Amino acid sequence: MAVTVVLMVGVFAGATGVALGLLALKSARSSVEKCLDVLARRSAVEGVIDSRSIRDVAVYRYDALQEMTGRLSFSVALINGFGDGIVLTSINGRSETRTYVRSVSGGKGCQPLSPEEEQAVRAARLGLGPEVEPERLRGLKTVTSS
Repeated sequence: MAVTVVLMVGVFAGATGVALGLLALKSARSSVEKCLDVLARRSAVEGVIDSRSIRDVAVYRYDALQEMTGRLSFSVALINGFGDGIVLTSINGRSETRTYVRSVSGGKGCQPLSPEEEQAVRAARLGLGPEVEPERLRGLKTVTSS
């Protein structure tokens, strides 16, 4: 008798699990179809979207040296849809200007980035460009690679 009850409970639980799995599969397929439909309509309006092309740009201006004010130093992030690109930085001093470029892969610097360069990449990934005020970046969550 106890074996029969356990067997019936097991069959019921298995059938319920299969039914829930089928409902979840149906819902997932519906969501995928909706997403594909939205992408098809978007590409019809905007044309084919190339994720490799530069699409996220931000300029972050700052005072790099105490002797130079006016936010003449800057970092420019040029990032594609995969989070790959470059950060171009120019440090302006009284008698000289230094320019640096660093690679970005997946939204992270291939070499260590300065805080200003990280802010430029972050602003570009968040779509806050082309020119970003430091106040706009405060309080925003850190971007993860997409």
